[in-house]
Order: sequence, then C-alpha cells, then structure tokens
Amino acid sequence: MLTMLLLVILAALVFEFINGFHDTANSIATVVATKVLTPTQAVMLAAATNLVGAFSGTAVAKTISSGLVDTGLVTVSSEVLICALTGAIIWNLITWALGLPSSSSHALIGGLCGAALAAGHNNVDVLIWSKTAAVWTENKGILWKVVIPMVSSPIAGFTLGILIMGGLMAIISGMNSAGGILARMARPKWVNAIFGKAQLLSAGYMGFAHGSNDAQKTMGIIALAIFSANSAGTLDQLPNWAEFLRPNGGEKDIDTWIIFTCALVMALGTSVGGWRIIKTLGHKMVKLHPINGFAAETSSATILLTAAHFGMPVSTTHSISTAIMGVGFAKNPHALKLTIIERIIWAWVLTIPAAGGLAWGMVNLLFLLH
Repeated sequence: MLTMLLLVILAALVFEFINGFHDTANSIATVVATKVLTPTQAVMLAAATNLVGAFSGTAVAKTISSGLVDTGLVTVSSEVLICALTGAIIWNLITWALGLPSSSSHALIGGLCGAALAAGHNNVDVLIWSKTAAVWTENKGILWKVVIPMVSSPIAGFTLGILIMGGLMAIISGMNSAGGILARMARPKWVNAIFGKAQLLSAGYMGFAHGSNDAQKTMGIIALAIFSANSAGTLDQLPNWAEFLRPNGGEKDIDTWIIFTCALVMALGTSVGGWRIIKTLGHKMVKLHPINGFAAETSSATILLTAAHFGMPVSTTHSISTAIMGVGFAKNPHALKLTIIERIIWAWVLTIPAAGGLAWGMVNLLFLLH
C-alpha cells in the first residue's frame, strides 16, 4: 500500500531528524567545547558541510539497502521497516535522554536486522553474514560491513588521535627548543590562535565526513522501502503527485530526492537538541583546547571518509569519541575520566542487541495481532 510506504518514509525521516540531534551533535562537539564556534555557528557549519557530504557518494546507502538482509529470503515489507526504525528511534531517545553518545548507525542496523530476523521467522539465513568477493573491499555482509568496522574504527580513532596529537606536541616542543620566533609561536596564546583558525577547517572536514557516512544510512532504508514496494507492484499505479517515488535507476541506485531530503532533515535535527551530548563529549571526557579539537576532528573525519568510500556504515559516535580519548591520552593518560568512558562503552555494546530486540519484538507482536 502506498500509505504504508509513505509511513516508512516518514518514520525514516523522523529517525534522520533524531540522528541529527543525536549523532550530528557528536560531529560538532569539539569545535563548540573549545569555544572556537558558538553552538549556533557550529550547527550552521555542520548543516552546510553535511549537505555537501551527503552528495559525495552512496556506497553506505547501498550497503544498508542491499548488503545486510537477503530480500530473496524475506519480504522486507513496510511494516517490517517501520518496526526496524521504531526500535532504533526508541533506543536513540533512551540514550539521548541519558546523555550517552551511543551510535545511531548501530541502532539502525540492529533494528533492521532484528526486524528482518523476526519477519523471516528467526531464520538466520535472512541476514547476510558474509559474502566474499575477488577484492576484499567488495566483500558484503554483516561481518565485513558492520562487525569488523565496529571493532576497528574505535581502535583506529584512538590510535590516530594519539598519533596526530603526539605529532603536534612534538612539533611544538621542537619549536620551543629552537628558540627565537619559533619559540614565541609555540606559546599557548599563539597555538590557541592558530589552531582556533585551523579548527574551522577540521570542523568542516568533520561535517563533510559525517554527511558522507551518516546521512546515507537513512537513504538506504528509504531506498530499500521503495525497491520492495516497486517489486510488490505498489508503485505500478501511482497518482501524479507521488510519481517522485518511482525509482529512476536500478535497484542499487539512490535517487537524488532521497539524498537531498535526508541531508536537509539531518541538518534540521542538528539545530534542535544536541547540546546534551556535546557536553558529554566536549567537557566530561577530557578538557579540550583548539589544538586538541583539531586533532580529534581530523582523526575522526579521516576514518569516516575512508569507511564511507568502502561502503562501511561506521559510527560517527565511535570515531569522534575514541579520537577524543586518544587525544586526551596523548596529553596525559591520567586526564581521561574513566567513569564517563565506561558508560559510553556500555551504550555501544548494548546498542545493536537492544535496538534489534525492540524491533524483533514489535514484528512478532504484529504477527500475533494478525
């Protein structure tokens, strides 16, 4: 039914909006925490760079729409997708209320997998675990696109944060040792001034990278809904006002209106409620200065763009949080506040099973009601 398809799209955009104030807040946390930009200025920068980043590719969207669930074994109906999105939304709202930067990406993946598993009557084969290709970068499935990136991206974020921050500290130390004008430029006042400007670039880089990865995930859900509806014949007799729903390309193409709409909705969500999580990332984990923010954003954005290139829907939350941890560790291993980090890690560990369990339960409830 067309109505159900429209409800899926609406639910997906609600998720994207919540993703905006939940995850995009993570992408601008450091530039706000270092006081380089005000929250309003950071939101405007994030909105603009997210929009540009969202148009930079569709590899992640294609992974979500066709790389995790075998649609040949299970019908991913509109009802199933609504349950998937609802599970992800509920978990996002719970973690947002608690101020925990858990991953919207993993909530969405968990919701999709949980709902598909229930729709397939718990047949685990409906989930694509691993499909290898001639080139490893073209491998598909949960193992290659979710599990491995989920483990490796936090490690990479932490390591890259240490390396970049350590490198910058070594350069400043060398300038101090050199004396003269170099030593004067290495003073905190000059360092803060220079990296205050540099962080504008790194924040834009972070926003672009976030758009290139995170905005695509909801695009994939909407594309999956449209492909499924098209296969079921729902789009055969569309009214004129709904013609935009008809796919313009093949089953792996993401239409421009989907890209543009998701990017705009995410940007709108950014402006609404991200400050709670910004405080956790930017203030509670470790005290940040502009040079630290620059190092963390550069580390995180590099990971996000690399993952997006290979179609891996990694977590912005994981990458920026662990990059901040790495930067803090490079400054002073004792500066990290382990209690906050422990709460964040628990939120990470629980996200996929929690969102998946919620979605699984809702699909089974639908079966009972039918």
